[in-house]
Amino acid sequence: MSDQPPDGLPRYRVLTGPDDEAFCRRVSEALDLGFRLHGGPAVTFNGDRVIVAQALTWPGEDD
Repeated sequence: MSDQPPDGLPRYRVLTGPDDEAFCRRVSEALDLGFRLHGGPAVTFNGDRVIVAQALTWPGEDD
């Protein structure tokens, strides 16, 4: 695995979106690239739907 994320992506990312299959696929794709979950998801309700945020980090030398 490279010491840098692919495609010029940043080492730290926060994915957000409705709590649905598309959001879960985006997180899964980031994990498949080599990112790691950074803490648990944050969840809120915007009055209409559940919104989720998940932080991800690229593993460094110390990981």
